[in-house]
Amino acid sequence: MILRHLNASRRTVLGGIALSLLPLAARAAPPVNTLKGGLFGGRDDTAILGYDTVAYHTDGRAVKGQDAYVHAWMGARWKFASQAHLDLFKAAPEKYAPQYGGYCAYGVSQGYLVKVEPDQFKLIDGKLYLNYDASVQKKWLEDPAGYIRRADAAFSGLLKP
Repeated sequence: MILRHLNASRRTVLGGIALSLLPLAARAAPPVNTLKGGLFGGRDDTAILGYDTVAYHTDGRAVKGQDAYVHAWMGARWKFASQAHLDLFKAAPEKYAPQYGGYCAYGVSQGYLVKVEPDQFKLIDGKLYLNYDASVQKKWLEDPAGYIRRADAAFSGLLKP
């Protein structure tokens, strides 16, 4: 545990800019390793805090899912606003699921697994990217291609114990 804390301290110093953008409360609780506790789950087993991942693609906005339209995939419960959205997801879940296990795209690019606000998103080349909050998204949108390259390279390493 002490070794893990020292490693976290060193990462905090090296990634100071990324962490300085996040409120203290966001740093207090360690992120959930989604590959171990249910991919895309977060603090519970519901993906994207219950928002409909298909709606980002079809409606262009964050839409809360309904308990009547739920599907289990990759260890998480996915909620949808309609049967049509549920059917689309079942046919091609990888197409609709957010990148980086649902963690903040900017956070992953900086070496951190950080929660998201479901209404802070961007679709790029048909892929859904979520962000921590509006200010982090603003920073991420300054160079999304660069941040995506960095996040793609970093993500699998962040999921290792």
